[in-house]
Amino acid sequence: MLRILLTIVLPLALWVWAFIDCLVAPEDEVRHLPKPIWLIIVLLFPPLGPIAWLAAGKRRGFLRTGAPDGQPGRPAGGGPAGYGGARGGRPPAPDDDPEFLASLGNGSLKGNDKDHEDMLKQWEADLRRRERELRGGDEPEDGRKS
Repeated sequence: MLRILLTIVLPLALWVWAFIDCLVAPEDEVRHLPKPIWLIIVLLFPPLGPIAWLAAGKRRGFLRTGAPDGQPGRPAGGGPAGYGGARGGRPPAPDDDPEFLASLGNGSLKGNDKDHEDMLKQWEADLRRRERELRGGDEPEDGRKS
């Protein structure tokens, strides 16, 4: 029974798994040879093809976050706001993104600030008016008691 497991079942499972892995792998993760060539190697050379695919055919782990030229450890995207790098391909948080932080101070929100200030002044004036109405008008408008 162990002999059947080691000589038939495990190699067959490895062969099927490597073939499916090779088939669904994105083109940018396939290394050294084109994807169709890897498929042929995995299919035609059952004991060695799947092992070669698993060892050298696909980027795995840390190498997947490397630059497009295959250099590990360099962030893909090239800039501080680029995707990739040590964070596993995720974009940086807004407070860590220099481009986002620079966009906050470039004047694009200045119109909104002016609108918010006007709205705040209207609310304050409305609040003062309501306070005068509730008190019956016995206090001065600036809020100080006489």
